[in-house]
Amino acid sequence: MTAPLSGKTALVTGVSRRRGIGYAVAVRLAQLGASVFIQHWRPHDLDRPWGGDDLDAVRTGIRSALVGDARVGDAEADLTDAAAIPGLIADAAALTGRLDILVCNHAKSGDDGSILDMTADRLDAFWDTNTRSTLLLTAEFARRLAPPQSGQRRPGDAVEGAKPYAEPTGRVFWMTSGQGHGAMRGEVAYATSKAALAGVTRTVAADLLDLGIVLNTINPGPVNTGYMDPDTADRDSSGLDEWLRTTAFGRVGVPADPAALIGWLSTAEGAWIVGQVLTSDGGFSL
Repeated sequence: MTAPLSGKTALVTGVSRRRGIGYAVAVRLAQLGASVFIQHWRPHDLDRPWGGDDLDAVRTGIRSALVGDARVGDAEADLTDAAAIPGLIADAAALTGRLDILVCNHAKSGDDGSILDMTADRLDAFWDTNTRSTLLLTAEFARRLAPPQSGQRRPGDAVEGAKPYAEPTGRVFWMTSGQGHGAMRGEVAYATSKAALAGVTRTVAADLLDLGIVLNTINPGPVNTGYMDPDTADRDSSGLDEWLRTTAFGRVGVPADPAALIGWLSTAEGAWIVGQVLTSDGGFSL
């Protein structure tokens, strides 16, 4: 099939810049036939060296990738506000009347530091954005797909599904980083928030699989979304080109690299891969 995700609807969070991974994922899912609903939070970008993008151009780019009668929608939402999450899931499902794929791509970056710089507020900011919101989005997504439960269910009890499943009832993707492959100096709060997601992937995947929902976590490795460009870098990039020449491919990743993996995993061909933390980094972790 040229459009294996035809009839499916995906919510992709953190889609506000055409240089971003979220945008590449949204475009790839659209190319595969899905309707796509995107979440953005422009204030984060405006506070970073790369600045904000033209949201109309973002929408147009995704719309141009749609296949057939697939649709695109969007909403601005601050995912650190737990109260905003049910509404976002509901809005995404309302685009077509269903929601099949959740890609939690959003993340806070910048304003981090070493362990000597850690404060409760700094740690909370990264946790609330990167970790808590991802878990709450996943919970809300799963509740929509869960069948009515018989009897009184206590927290922690297994959820009754409708096994056997001929195919997944839904897909969830989390994003982690390279914290498991080496030190991420100067990024203690970010690495902590991402390590939590990687560490709990199998636990949550086991719960979701009772409902037929497949969860995998993606580590895309170093992907230049603007933070490595000299004019918009948020860190010292001197010597980058020389170092890259010593790596396997001689380059960092581009957003289309992780987007291709997520797109494939969203199809029937990727259905048997469950509960994995998948590193797709062009060999950087080697």
